[in-house]
Amino acid sequence: MTRLTSGGGYGNPLWTVDGRYIVFRAAQGMFWTRVDGTSQPQALTSSSTQQIPWSFTGDGKRLAFVEPNSASRAVIWTVSVDSNASGLQAGNPEVFLEAPFNVRGPMFSPDGRWIAYPSDESGRYSVDVIAFPDKHGKQRILSGAGYPAWSRNGHELFFWKFGMRRNQLMSTSYKEHGDSFVAEKPHVWSENRFILFSTTRPYDPAPDGKHVVALMPAETAETQDHVIFLLNFFDELRRRAPLNAN
Repeated sequence: MTRLTSGGGYGNPLWTVDGRYIVFRAAQGMFWTRVDGTSQPQALTSSSTQQIPWSFTGDGKRLAFVEPNSASRAVIWTVSVDSNASGLQAGNPEVFLEAPFNVRGPMFSPDGRWIAYPSDESGRYSVDVIAFPDKHGKQRILSGAGYPAWSRNGHELFFWKFGMRRNQLMSTSYKEHGDSFVAEKPHVWSENRFILFSTTRPYDPAPDGKHVVALMPAETAETQDHVIFLLNFFDELRRRAPLNAN
């Protein structure tokens, strides 16, 4: 285990495609550091507020991130990222999707042609897919869902379905017909109970598409709480420690 940062205000770590760097949010913008711990965190972008990195394109040359705006809503941005001998360097950030509702968690498809993201356009969060970069063919995958993630070895999209009693990990297969994105009916991918961690995606698909790493409840022995009432406490205290004791 290697600590890559010290101090507070950091979070939402994201691997670069080549596995050499971690990009993460900071109090003002985004930072990067080498995964082997041989460098100090350095600024990737600068902003007056936090910027939350979410996904790279398959070639690692463009990063999608979220930044709150003055209306307290989240806006999806993308920025070009170059990797060289000195580390990571970012270009000029560009707004991809700004709307009068919240848009969050943008995830590039493996081929970089689509972005899946949650939005509360309908009053509750839903997972939508839209073409990148021209924003055509928006399609709603499922209402009452969030935290999308693409399978890296096939045409499958994972996401989190919110429930009154239980959250579920769902997935849908999809096809691309020219400029169209066609998703099949979503189904439950796992019946396991996962933990929802609101500030970041609580799971990630493995490269083989058959496993996920996820936050799950700790397996602890059942415990019982007991309350003990001690009557005549001061009488007992005087008996155990009399005032005239040597």
